Amino acid sequence: MTSKSITIKMVLALEPGQTIWDGGHNEAVKGFGVRRQRETPVYVLKYRAFGRQRFVTIGRHGAPWTPDTARREAKRLLGLVAAGDDPQQGKATAWEKGALLLGAVAEQYLEYAHKKQKARSFVETKRHLMVNWKPLHSTSVYDIQRRHVAARLKQIEKERGETAAGRARAALSAMFNWAIREGFDLAVNPVAGTNRPPEPASRDRVLSDAEIRLIMAVTGQDDYGRIVKLLALTGQRREEVGGMRWSEIDLDRKVWTIPALRTKNRREHLLPLSAAACQILVGVPRVEGRDQVFGRGPRSAGNAPRGFSGWSKGKAELDQTIATALASRSHTLVPWRLHDLRRTCATVMAESLGTPPYIVEAVLNHISGHKAGVAGVYNRATYQMEMRQALDGWAEHLVGIRLEKAA
Repeated sequence: MTSKSITIKMVLALEPGQTIWDGGHNEAVKGFGVRRQRETPVYVLKYRAFGRQRFVTIGRHGAPWTPDTARREAKRLLGLVAAGDDPQQGKATAWEKGALLLGAVAEQYLEYAHKKQKARSFVETKRHLMVNWKPLHSTSVYDIQRRHVAARLKQIEKERGETAAGRARAALSAMFNWAIREGFDLAVNPVAGTNRPPEPASRDRVLSDAEIRLIMAVTGQDDYGRIVKLLALTGQRREEVGGMRWSEIDLDRKVWTIPALRTKNRREHLLPLSAAACQILVGVPRVEGRDQVFGRGPRSAGNAPRGFSGWSKGKAELDQTIATALASRSHTLVPWRLHDLRRTCATVMAESLGTPPYIVEAVLNHISGHKAGVAGVYNRATYQMEMRQALDGWAEHLVGIRLEKAA
């Protein structure tokens, strides 16, 4: 190690492993040096803080660092030392902030959320944080500002709609609130103050008999087609039917037991199955080693069985089939969702078939009010006969409108 004036010529002439400390001239800065460990020379500063010797790297030679700019930076850092600060500690804090990227923090939060949230809510939270907010994953949570969040929300709304944007915003806000409680030194939640996407109007679409007739007529015999028909016949939720397991079904007793783990309200649901629903299930091919009724194949290395997942593709193909069927009559079908089948089932049972409201709620596995309704107090099993009558009546209604002459 030598001590002499650091110039560009000397820096470029450094041999690997060689270090030069600034000295021999009036502008020399004590502790300022340059060393070459491999290819590129690096400017450094050696100093003492709180009784200990410290080293801090100023930067590699090249824009913006030259001997003159690096020497000025060394003077600035020594000024901080004189004021009682430790540049090395400040650098460590800056590195830490840069390393805490949104993607990594999101994974930490998901570990917490997995223990606190219901299964379905957690799936949604994970999807929003890991998919909708993925463009910001490589940004430190300390660098994410309100304008970044607002810009991404506009993009999500444009690509996936207002509902997705609103829920993505809520998921990110919850993550930042958790991070602050965990001790992350964030001045403010960057989601706060951003515009909240408009809440979609409450859905009240009830399908007409003609619409149901058309949907049921063009629905195919693949997994998606069978699921659509079972959604109509049972009035259950999409995820419940799509995730149906053979171990949950007793075709002899015509009963489907949906475990609490797979229901929205975490209550086991004992649902009678109509003859029409059982007929569909009998026609589903069974795959050895797979309990799932619908979905991909049996377990293999690193590939566990799961329920149905082709929702978007299946709905798009069904809508196209419907559009083609109506084209010759110059008709179109008003946009609809799979959940409309559940609402239609409940509405027709209550308004057209005379099913008591508490039996409709029992069929849907709803708990009215503050869990004080009749269906929320008594065991669902006490309504098995009434529920079976309601679902059989609904199945007959569906069969009846299918047999009617198409409008």
